[in-house]
Amino acid sequence: MPQVLTPGKTIEYKCQSNLFKVLLENCFDLYNGCFQVISYGRSGSCGTCAVKVEGKVSVANWREQMRHSLPPQTLTIDLLHCGQVEVGEDVKIKKFEGFLGQGSQIMWTPEGSKGDKQDG
Repeated sequence: MPQVLTPGKTIEYKCQSNLFKVLLENCFDLYNGCFQVISYGRSGSCGTCAVKVEGKVSVANWREQMRHSLPPQTLTIDLLHCGQVEVGEDVKIKKFEGFLGQGSQIMWTPEGSKGDKQDG
């Protein structure tokens, strides 16, 4: 089974699963700030579930393209909204800071979270 790699957890899922639902079902928080309260019914249009995905995902649909055309995100930012993509193989996810995940500072990666202590 394909896997989603997140900080401290590897999640197995069925091919062509919606990434947002896979993460939500595994109690993984995708929202930045207080946006969880006003997430537009999880339709994928608010943009707060934006992440960088390494691996094969579905082609961006019209809603995904529209959201990326609105500030502060742009069509040139390499982010995807979890509510709008389906995953079909192993993927790694990075979450960035910023209300809509558009910041340059990484919040978490499969290797750990921003506040985690690193050995070294």
